[in-house]
Amino acid sequence: MTRNFLNIRALLCCSAFALCSPLQAQANPQNKANNRPNIIFILVDDMGYSDIGCYGGEISTPNIDQLAQGGIRFTQMHNTSKCFPSRACLLTGVYAQQCGMAKSYNGIVNAVTLGDVARSAGYRTLASGKHHSNESLYEKGFDRYFGLRDGASNHFNPGLQREGEGVPAQKRPGQRVWCFDDKVHQPYTPKEKDFYTTDYFTKYALSYLDEYKDEDKPFLLYLSYTAPHDPLHAWPDDIAKYENTYKVGYKAIREARYQKMQRLGMADANMKLSAPTHTAWKSLTKIQQQDEARRMAVYAAMIDCLDQNIGRLIAKLKQQGKFDTTLILFASDNGSSAVNVETQFKRNKGQIGDMTYWSSLGRNWANVSNTPYRYNKNDSYQGGICTPFIAHWPKGIKNAGSFDNHPRHFVDVMPTLLKLTKAEYPTNFRNQTIAPLQGESFLPALSGKATPDRLKPIFWQWARGKAIRKGHWKVVAKNDKWQLFDMNKDHSETTDLQQQHPEVMTDLKKLYNQWEQQFPSIKKKAKKAKKAKKR
Repeated sequence: MTRNFLNIRALLCCSAFALCSPLQAQANPQNKANNRPNIIFILVDDMGYSDIGCYGGEISTPNIDQLAQGGIRFTQMHNTSKCFPSRACLLTGVYAQQCGMAKSYNGIVNAVTLGDVARSAGYRTLASGKHHSNESLYEKGFDRYFGLRDGASNHFNPGLQREGEGVPAQKRPGQRVWCFDDKVHQPYTPKEKDFYTTDYFTKYALSYLDEYKDEDKPFLLYLSYTAPHDPLHAWPDDIAKYENTYKVGYKAIREARYQKMQRLGMADANMKLSAPTHTAWKSLTKIQQQDEARRMAVYAAMIDCLDQNIGRLIAKLKQQGKFDTTLILFASDNGSSAVNVETQFKRNKGQIGDMTYWSSLGRNWANVSNTPYRYNKNDSYQGGICTPFIAHWPKGIKNAGSFDNHPRHFVDVMPTLLKLTKAEYPTNFRNQTIAPLQGESFLPALSGKATPDRLKPIFWQWARGKAIRKGHWKVVAKNDKWQLFDMNKDHSETTDLQQQHPEVMTDLKKLYNQWEQQFPSIKKKAKKAKKAKKR
């Protein structure tokens, strides 16, 4: 398998796509000021809080690090702890419970997307990568879209076996849906032998930027990678960089990350290193240690490759003279995953990193990946919901190199972009009543102005996890066991304060329950859980 970045895939012809709606009727590109920024949102998949260099990691991410150094690092931005509801919140500005994406990915309803509103304001809207829904982003306000409509697939070959190659490891062979604008492929078997999701998502994004480079309008690009979500697949030359890095074991890497976070100014006395949940490295056999070191090396190589591709994106913007006028946002859709699905793949052949082998990171390295926090993807503790978040915009950011420590959530992206694009948020769209915005703009943080205290509480609910954050207090539950934390003094949720502050616990649980009552699906699930507990 070869890697050839000069092999640019020919684009499929774009069909004309007309959208008749009240929102589109508002579009009038000529009456908008030319000082509106281009906007790129880069989303990665299942990456932990401390994996990239500028957040404490040992993985080589110089391009992402440069964005952080020239922009703002947010230390308290949150997702929802799961792929598709996180994406729904990010794209719509409302909670997944409000737009039909709380329990399954059947499609966004009663909400508009970033593509919808940006297009209404005269933006060219482009998307490449994962969507994780039963509908295409081409149907959701984006003029162009190439990518995986589903959740996860083989990174080297998401389709059927190709001549001269082994059988690609797949969760559901032949069933993953890929989209090329209005064309749908199920399965999608790339002809190119250098296909790798991270590289090709970037190639399509760059080709879109080239195609529309001379337009007299700004653009919105949503670049949503599937890496480093399993399967752990990476190019051999990238894996080789880390083949010896992780032989020191979990504890050494985790403590080194925490120390680096302290040097970077990201961790103070209020961000303790939570108690480890990983296995003692010395308790593993030599073969197990080799397997685990390889596992993390491939995961690191996937992130390294992400950074290389972000470097290509930056180079393209500079080539077009648009780097300074483009707002680049970077985040992960949830914390690192402790779920290991490897045992499901009885036909695995080869080794970790190969196209024919589906492997997962596992709970031990996930504990390292989410340093300094507790728990992982699928949990409403910080390890599941707190994401690295970077904003870079040379023409707009006034306090480059700074940190933003205010509590924020993916639902805040929509109100921020509404202000930047000068778009209007509708109450009705495509004959649907649109849910009211839930987030609060973080534009003051970008423009160097004082950030007011958050007016609205933040809510989380996914699977067995639930939480509410109001001011400096957070109550969080896993399997209906609630805890209370003072997030100003205990970012890592190490000390439960419900005995010392029972009134705070009561008030916040009541507020959460009031929020939950709006959504019958959550209420029904909660009742089932209580019945099961009584049995």
